[in-house]
Amino acid sequence: MVSMDTESDAQLALGAAQAGAAVVRDMYGASLARFEKSAGDFATSADLAAEKAILDVLRTARPEDAVTAEESGHTGAAGAERRWLVDPLCGTLNYAVRNMLVAVNVALRVGPTVTAAASADPFSGEVFWTDGAQARVREDGVDEELSPSPGSRLVDVNLDAPFPGAPAFRAVDLLAAPEFAERFRPRVVSTTLAVAWVAAGRRAAYVTDGDLRDSVHFAAGIALCEAAGCVVTDLHGRPPYTGAGGLVAAADRETHEALLGMVRSQARSRR
Repeated sequence: MVSMDTESDAQLALGAAQAGAAVVRDMYGASLARFEKSAGDFATSADLAAEKAILDVLRTARPEDAVTAEESGHTGAAGAERRWLVDPLCGTLNYAVRNMLVAVNVALRVGPTVTAAASADPFSGEVFWTDGAQARVREDGVDEELSPSPGSRLVDVNLDAPFPGAPAFRAVDLLAAPEFAERFRPRVVSTTLAVAWVAAGRRAAYVTDGDLRDSVHFAAGIALCEAAGCVVTDLHGRPPYTGAGGLVAAADRETHEALLGMVRSQARSRR
């Protein structure tokens, strides 16, 4: 049996993200153990503690659901219809050097669709969340609808290695393109909190490379943007998760088409 109340799932995602955010906030500034994962990537004791808090919430409420978590990996049946995607601390390097730009991401995929998601900012107290139909931000117990806007002209670009699309697409080349500089202003906050900010009207767009299927980092932000009415595709203009890779999430179609045109121009110049 896999059918459950969507609103209940959304509230669970929100509560789990809040539980993780509380741990991240409480451990900020403490002396943290560091666990190397791969070249240039690591986790801290805060990542592990936040993930445990999130999983405790999810497993208590939905013991039969599968989970993919950033630090502990996959649990549950490989082909499970319901799978939670958990990133307990997105922006670990920021956090480790006492930079507060981080996010706690929780999303539920039911079949091929993310039906509930939350992205929490531990330090502002905001939680951006969606039930798959509408996107909201909760602060001090009050919800407001998210409203995308291109007005800031700020475009956040993911510059973290590796760069699987190179040489056809390299984010650094997008930033250097004259047409980008004429129209937009770049930002690099190094956390997927910036994807939620597109849904909230605080960024005009977000661009990244990579395979984002079942991504614990991006699933929540993509779901928020889609529910808020943003234009969301991969780097080829196709729906997310189709396998082509990457993400262009924009507040409106005009911004999306401009960025997609720059990406395509970059690819043509590499041929």
